[in-house]
Amino acid sequence: MTANPHPIRIFIVDDHAALREGVAAMVASEPDIVVAGEAENGAEAIERFPTVRPDVTLLDLQMPVMGGIEALGRIREKFPGARVIVLTTYEGDVQAMRALRAGASGYLLKSSLRKEMIDAIRKVHAGRRYIFQQMAEEIAIHAAEESLSEREVAVLQHVASGKANKAIARELSLSEETIKAHLRSIFSKLEVNDRTQAVTTALRRGIITL
Repeated sequence: MTANPHPIRIFIVDDHAALREGVAAMVASEPDIVVAGEAENGAEAIERFPTVRPDVTLLDLQMPVMGGIEALGRIREKFPGARVIVLTTYEGDVQAMRALRAGASGYLLKSSLRKEMIDAIRKVHAGRRYIFQQMAEEIAIHAAEESLSEREVAVLQHVASGKANKAIARELSLSEETIKAHLRSIFSKLEVNDRTQAVTTALRRGIITL
């Protein structure tokens, strides 16, 4: 098949060389897609973006130096028309919503790249959004729920580190009673009964990370 004279130029941003090579290998047989450039972290992506001039950027969320969400925001600030597909190993709906609010056009699990990436690239290039079905359903399920406040997320992050209420209160300069009140609110919002369930649910949804 003849190569497209105006192929979709993609920019691969991920700190793992193996993933970048894998993506490049997957698009090598597609006549309408070409790898225009690569970067290892968000800071490098911002620096190289004006030179690469990609049509679609594949951006990992978890990277050293600068993560994907910050890089996405900075890129979109300078280039409002940038079309970015976020890549992640996490299925959390909260993390997905953060990426979408920051300007992502797509959201893909790394485990689904072989099945969905080519279709996602073409759809995002055409001006559409692409979110894999399971994530779209998860976002819809939780859309009407009240989200955790910044303070509640901070409390839960400390709980996930194994700290007792007294230690958390000291860390956050709050009283133990206030910490207990935050935990009651967290349990109610996440519809769980204890600390372990709260941490498990928050990790699954991308509210906190370890």
